[in-house]
Amino acid sequence: MDKLKCPSFFKCRGKEKVTASSENFHVAENDENQDRGNWSKKSDYLLSMVGYAVGLGNVWRFPYLTYNNGGGAFLIPYAIMLALAGLPLFFLECSLGQFASLGPVSVWRILPLFQGVGITMVLISIFVTIYYNVIIAYSLFYMFASFQSELPWKNCSVWADDNCSRSPIVTHCNVSTMGDIIRVNKSWLSTHNVTCINGSEAYQPGQLPSEQYWNKVALQRSSGMDETGVIVWYLALCLLLAWLIVGAALFKGIKSSGKVVYFTAIFPYVVLLILLIRGATLEGASKGISYYIGAQSNFTKLREAEVWKDAATQIFYSLSVAWGGLVALSSYNKFNNNCFSDAIVVCLTNCLTSVFAGFAIFSILGHMAHISGKEVSQVVKSGFDLAFIAYPEALAQLPGGPFWSILFFFMLLTLGLDSQFASIETITTTIQDLFPKVMKKMRVPITLGCCLVLFLLGLVCVTQAGIYWVHLIDHFCAGWGILIAAILEIIGIIWIYGGNRFIEDIEMMIGAKRWIFWLWWRACWFVITPLLLIAILIWSLVKFHRPNYAKIPYPDWGVALGWCMIIFCIIWIPIMAVVKIIQAEGTILQRIVSCCRPASNWGPYLERHRGERYKDMIGPKKETGHEIPTVSSSRKPE
Repeated sequence: MDKLKCPSFFKCRGKEKVTASSENFHVAENDENQDRGNWSKKSDYLLSMVGYAVGLGNVWRFPYLTYNNGGGAFLIPYAIMLALAGLPLFFLECSLGQFASLGPVSVWRILPLFQGVGITMVLISIFVTIYYNVIIAYSLFYMFASFQSELPWKNCSVWADDNCSRSPIVTHCNVSTMGDIIRVNKSWLSTHNVTCINGSEAYQPGQLPSEQYWNKVALQRSSGMDETGVIVWYLALCLLLAWLIVGAALFKGIKSSGKVVYFTAIFPYVVLLILLIRGATLEGASKGISYYIGAQSNFTKLREAEVWKDAATQIFYSLSVAWGGLVALSSYNKFNNNCFSDAIVVCLTNCLTSVFAGFAIFSILGHMAHISGKEVSQVVKSGFDLAFIAYPEALAQLPGGPFWSILFFFMLLTLGLDSQFASIETITTTIQDLFPKVMKKMRVPITLGCCLVLFLLGLVCVTQAGIYWVHLIDHFCAGWGILIAAILEIIGIIWIYGGNRFIEDIEMMIGAKRWIFWLWWRACWFVITPLLLIAILIWSLVKFHRPNYAKIPYPDWGVALGWCMIIFCIIWIPIMAVVKIIQAEGTILQRIVSCCRPASNWGPYLERHRGERYKDMIGPKKETGHEIPTVSSSRKPE
């Protein structure tokens, strides 16, 4: 900051004076890193990480997977995959971001050849933020719709058709007319007002009021992706509100989002506890919990490879590894923060939350099965069907349904928001690392500009075909691209940069550890985790099926667009590798070798943390704030 005399219209801070217009709200006076800023408190960081990791999947995907894969038996592969895949990657990314104090793109000074991996992570995060806020918009719509004396989806209303019913619908039956017995259909019955002969009825399942409300009112869903229709105006307004909330929470970067997460990260636990207590008092709750994790547990399921694949996949996506967010959030830690204990705390909290959420969900689904006379297996759903059809249907049957519905959808809102905060912070952190001067002066307009652009891109997801777009982006972008980025990340850092070298970097931050401490991490980083990720990638490619939503297949152009999106995200990996090789000097082999070495400006961000190992590195800036010219990434540090 410039040292000026302090007239009355300037804000003064000791000997450093800054104008209000140029003040960097991202940096506080006591921050260790005066260029990028740090978290105000350790708890800000931990809650942000918990909020990022704990998302909608913990509530609407994990309970269903547990039920579907052997109940309580599923916790065994789930815990094993946490230890073998989730925790090692989580610890690696937290350490990487904290050590260099850089975001997911710039941190690849560690291995310039792989810088495209960071770009892939950021691009996938951009695609995901587009549709993730649409899901938040759905939650806002349902929350607002719940402010009525009776939930609008409790009964079939003017928006419903003839298939709307909680009980099976008679399609054909025998009737006696003029001494003859004839077979008639439903429309004939309703026209002639004749009673069926007992036992002759043929039934078809009716559509629940909540299902028709979701499709006909909330989404105004079209017949397929080919029929875009119009923008659903109330969903567009909810989407705008969601982006306004995100922008307001992030306009000061981590200084503001770190305070908001005290509510958004903690409130879901309060609601889950309330829903669990309420659910446990309902008739049939024990039956639902038994299906979830009790007497129905099936340990023979552990022999099936699909169960282990589901456990590994759920751990991988639930912890949000390889999205870039963990690196971005950790880059604002102080250098000597104990990132190891943080990784343990956040990962265990995330997994225990998933288990806890299952009890709250299945206790109420058990009650729904009880009052409808069905088995739990007939009412349990996953994903959108759980959040916006099955659970709202169950809540509509409870006394005081609107109150419980408001609580539930407000919980979904907060679960989504803190994950969204971290995703946007990943984007703005990348911009900050690439254009530090611009970001320091224009953080607020850049952050709000990002929100505005992403809102406009998301409008296609609130058309009448919007749900098909949401499902398409989720199916392609949140799948193989993340797996490819994770595999290359661990191969690059552990096998090329050097696992032992990376461990020495970590010990500069958290202190030296005995060899036995690193034994497990070496085994996972060098062998177990990369092999698991490669196996999941191959499995998912072999099991690829044409995406569909509500049994409506996607058109050829939609599937092609999905592949184009994922190709656009991962194509930067080879492009940046070629660019770095071209920029290097020497023969082609020498260029490749030089790009597989750390850049000369790789290392701790601040000079006082570099020690003997990095004393000769050319840092991004001296701590006075004056820039130092950086050198080509092909230079090998001494």
